[in-house]
Amino acid sequence: MLADSAHIQEMDARWMTKKNLRAGNETAVEPLYTVEDAIASIPFFEKKKYGEIYALDSLIRYRFCDAGHILGSGTMELWYRDNPEKKITFSGDIGKKGNPIIQDPVHADETDYVVVESTYGNRLHKGVEDSLEELADAVRTTFKRGGNVYIPAFAVGRTQDLLYLFNKLVREGRVPAPLDIYIDSPLAEEATKVYFAHPELFDEEAKRLFGTKAKKTVRVHYTTAVQESMKLNQVTSGAIIMAGSGMCEGGRIRHHLKHNLWRPECSVVFVGYQARGTLGRAIVDGAKEVWILGDKVAVRSRVFTIGGFSAHADQKELLEWLGLFKNSPEVFIVHGEEASALEFEKKVKETFGFVTKVPAMGDTYEI
Repeated sequence: MLADSAHIQEMDARWMTKKNLRAGNETAVEPLYTVEDAIASIPFFEKKKYGEIYALDSLIRYRFCDAGHILGSGTMELWYRDNPEKKITFSGDIGKKGNPIIQDPVHADETDYVVVESTYGNRLHKGVEDSLEELADAVRTTFKRGGNVYIPAFAVGRTQDLLYLFNKLVREGRVPAPLDIYIDSPLAEEATKVYFAHPELFDEEAKRLFGTKAKKTVRVHYTTAVQESMKLNQVTSGAIIMAGSGMCEGGRIRHHLKHNLWRPECSVVFVGYQARGTLGRAIVDGAKEVWILGDKVAVRSRVFTIGGFSAHADQKELLEWLGLFKNSPEVFIVHGEEASALEFEKKVKETFGFVTKVPAMGDTYEI
């Protein structure tokens, strides 16, 4: 992932430098970090197992448990000596129950402090079955209009979930078969291989599905080279094209949108969170035209926003997660837009009466 994101940094820096030169500006744009930097960092990573307690030193112990968000996501419990020993739990991104492929979140019993995410702290997700039918309808109606479906998708987690769900829809006869899906992301291809290499982390439904052969299934095409990605512009109808990044801020999806967002026969399906200030958020919020790679592009494609596929827990599930602690921890609410974090804080106080804080950038606390 680091090497892939570094490659994007380098490509963007080269493109912006070239744009500056065309405008008579000789300022070179430097990437935030390079592929060489990413590779140099690899020796500093260590693999840790879920459920095992490790000692950082004689005063600090820690353990990871499955956060149920994406494959390998973890909630961290950290014990530290303070006479008596205290414990702080970092939620990480908490997954919603019933996420495709992976298992549901594992929860700690007690903690003195908890740092909890609030991405969807002020919202509830649409039901999964309703979302599946909306996705199927988006495909059917777009193909009927003679267009393609473009899905900005996070390479790790969301892409694999969508492949699983499209496979389910094809087997149930709810979308046309055979169904051609193009995964236009080298990172997504590598991440998919990692998923298939670890079936021990799948939930029971995924194990059954992957272990059963079916006549109807999806046809997955991986496009690794840039030239292969560019050739997808010649595929004008009947295809689903998934590419990163999920918020349209980088990666190949921007090129696909530049060449197709103006086409009324096509659709763009957003299946994940779109942060404020991103290209994805602008499109979701109804912009009539957007700037992509230096060009103004009209938004004429049909835009679908399907919230039920988010891998994050929504407000209700975040409250359920906090409610599983047997004691009353002090709660630090982070990783959410301000409105989301503040509303979630209000809900936590109303529901549990916990002491809560919503830290601002640079705030420090003694615990």
